[in-house]
Amino acid sequence: MKQERQFPWATVTEKAEAALKRGHPWVYDTEITEFAGEKIKDGILGIASESIENGSLVDVFSRKDRYLGTGFLSKNSKIRIRVLSSNANETFGPAFWQRRVKYALDMRRTVMQEDYACCRLIFGEADGIPGLTVDRYEDILSTEVLSYGTEMVKDIIYQALVKELENDGVTVRGIFERNEAKIRELEGLPLEKGWYHAGFVGIPSSPQVGICENGIRYTVDVENGQKTGFFLDQKYNRLAVSKLARGMKVLDCFTHTGSFAMNAAKGGAEHVTAVDISQLAVDTAAENARINGLSDRMDFLCADVFDLLPKLTEKHADYNFIILDPPAFTKSRKTTENAKRGYKEINYRAMKMLPRGGYLATCSCSHFMPNELFRKMLLEAARDAGVSLRLIEERRAAPDHPVAMTIPETDYLKFYLLQIV
Repeated sequence: MKQERQFPWATVTEKAEAALKRGHPWVYDTEITEFAGEKIKDGILGIASESIENGSLVDVFSRKDRYLGTGFLSKNSKIRIRVLSSNANETFGPAFWQRRVKYALDMRRTVMQEDYACCRLIFGEADGIPGLTVDRYEDILSTEVLSYGTEMVKDIIYQALVKELENDGVTVRGIFERNEAKIRELEGLPLEKGWYHAGFVGIPSSPQVGICENGIRYTVDVENGQKTGFFLDQKYNRLAVSKLARGMKVLDCFTHTGSFAMNAAKGGAEHVTAVDISQLAVDTAAENARINGLSDRMDFLCADVFDLLPKLTEKHADYNFIILDPPAFTKSRKTTENAKRGYKEINYRAMKMLPRGGYLATCSCSHFMPNELFRKMLLEAARDAGVSLRLIEERRAAPDHPVAMTIPETDYLKFYLLQIV
């Protein structure tokens, strides 16, 4: 029986149909051949689309008129439709979003357990809520919305989050929105940040909140800290470093708030040097070390890692554990090759500096640097450095950042623990 059209509808190419059947939820602008009864060319919407509001729900059909799903329309973005469900009987009312939120939090309760107080509660497409990130820092939520459609229903989602946490005995003090990413402009959304105003949640007097991760205390600033205030995805990777660090002389590059460095110090490292190009980051890391009583085994240096590593090699610096946790060197496919050269340079330098038997922790947080390419880069760096590598562990993001197996974009963090042999 032919599926009735519940919402304005789009017909898509065979390529888009195949991707949707594989489970990838995005339909690109150039993959739409017909919209609201009009033929589409080069992704340009016609006159009929003018009466359909941005962020509206639209049905997606194949060229053979088979129903493929329903999703949010984004008139400005190249990702023209973000499919939410392929269930033809779904209504997409408040109950739909309440279920999605409950499923997401149920998973975190299971996989995070004692770390549930500080974790990612919503991870966008991996949780079926397009473009939404929600991080929990005790009783403060920090959010980012990158989808026009999700922006339109965020009130319902936030209320569901607050209610779910109330079931855990947690009263949410405030929700801070970090909607500053340039991608919002591609969605036709303004760049802004600030406390979310609603009757069901308050507005705290300070954007700072204390957290404890792996036994180390931090002060998270949800207003001014990077991303949503803290990098939660490396939680267990930092713990893996801690377990290897006993008795080591450690160099932590791109230290930011000093989290890897402090985990190494807490794990029993003989000494840790934490380096960052930002003086503010260095000062923050030093203060975090002081708060945690780790300053006596740590020092802090403001320097460009690309300049520092060759100088340390020339001086025959005595480190036997180096940590490389750089920012994303690429945020598009066009710059992937340049990023590969950047990753190779710092890894090559670290491998040259380390003694035989030394350890290297190295990672990339860009999904545009696929794991295969990152691994190839490591082998090339080792060859040029004249060393061999022993793989100790290959890790990804913490389980509160789940990977949707059909959405490669959710698999972004690569983390390797290696030994130089």
